[in-house]
Amino acid sequence: MNELSLQALNPIIDLLPEVREPEVKLSLKKKLIWVGIALTIFLVLSVIVPIGIQAADQGQFLESLQQITASNIGTMATLGIGPIVMASIILQLLMGADIIKLDMTDPSQKALFQGTQKLVAIIFCFFEAGVYVVSGFLPTAGGLMALFVILQVAIGGIIIIYLDEVVSKYGVGSGVGLFIVAGVSSTIIWRMFSWVTVPGTDQFIGLVPQIMKGVVVGNIPHTALFPVIFTVAIFLICVYAQTMKVEIPLTWGRIRGTGAKYPLKFMYLSVIPVIFVAALLANVQLWGIAMHRVGYPLLGEFENNQPVSGVAYYIQSPVGALGTPGQASATIRDPRKIAQIGIYTSVMAFGAILFGKFWAKMSNMGSEDVAEQLKNTGLHVPGFRRDKRVIKKVLDRYIPPLIVLGSAFIGILAALADLTGAIGSGIGILLAVGILYQLYEELASEEAFQSIPGLSLS
Repeated sequence: MNELSLQALNPIIDLLPEVREPEVKLSLKKKLIWVGIALTIFLVLSVIVPIGIQAADQGQFLESLQQITASNIGTMATLGIGPIVMASIILQLLMGADIIKLDMTDPSQKALFQGTQKLVAIIFCFFEAGVYVVSGFLPTAGGLMALFVILQVAIGGIIIIYLDEVVSKYGVGSGVGLFIVAGVSSTIIWRMFSWVTVPGTDQFIGLVPQIMKGVVVGNIPHTALFPVIFTVAIFLICVYAQTMKVEIPLTWGRIRGTGAKYPLKFMYLSVIPVIFVAALLANVQLWGIAMHRVGYPLLGEFENNQPVSGVAYYIQSPVGALGTPGQASATIRDPRKIAQIGIYTSVMAFGAILFGKFWAKMSNMGSEDVAEQLKNTGLHVPGFRRDKRVIKKVLDRYIPPLIVLGSAFIGILAALADLTGAIGSGIGILLAVGILYQLYEELASEEAFQSIPGLSLS
């Protein structure tokens, strides 16, 4: 596939509905209203059960998948952001391999890329809906009813695609991040503080109530204490990592004596690389289950929807393997489990680096793109010539290493959090903290630009 074949998709892309850009710049209040509307519709989709579904399977694998893809299996939001992320992954891989050649600085070619991504995401809505039905996660009576369920779930996924577009153009941040935060935050709050008891027992669902009960009776359960400790620790590490940055001094070429600092955060690409890796691994597991059920276990064997062999087993997150002293002791004595931990952690780290490099290129965050942006605003590095090539050379000292180190760090941290059994999964905590911190920065920037218009360079 090359640029010419993508141009051939234009007639199809032109038929797709599109959310138009706002004709005037929206105030922060209106943007937040649009965000609220999109989130409300998404939450409504998360409680509507499609006609024809019997009892949706809710296993451990699905809980992890739901946090990653902001989905709710068995509802109209079954697919969540999965199709959006998978479409982006495929196109990034094709561009990274130079199979597709597009100049993302050209508005027409960038629009072509975005239209193609939307088309591929819509195709994935139907494909993944079919996988859920075939794999048995969405049990139906079969026949035409199965096709009807696939259609309903796919429509739910398409609605989410357009909700993401609405948030991106009329709101703050992205719909993908907003929906992930909504799902992860509700899971963490419920698992931490719920005073509801498990049916048929006197044990609380929330870990904090379990600890408080343990303090009263003099027996604090390790299965409640350690996950809370690890959750708080991972949360604090994420917040600290978000604040780490390198500041490059800059000066205005037109106003002598006036300078600024360009901050380059350690987590330069935020949590985007982890989203791509986690979504890819989750989809591999889902496809593996579907292939196993139809008699072609190419990715491994499964029991109760959990991988027990093959590729699927070794890239499955070993949740809680080091969560308590007892679990850690059992893991150390199991060579197969140790191999799984090593392979999973390596895949998370190197996968994050790979997708991080692609994302930097796709989102114009590479050294050359940033140098061009600084040059266009009249900024240059003091003590150096006012030349884009000079600015790029300075940025090359920082941006490429930050992309590699920052991406590897979040990949390893996500794997470590999973190993410790942190509430909401390591990836979930990373995503929630990273997205919320990024949203906070965007809101602060929006408020500053609207209260002091002179701050805007546009």
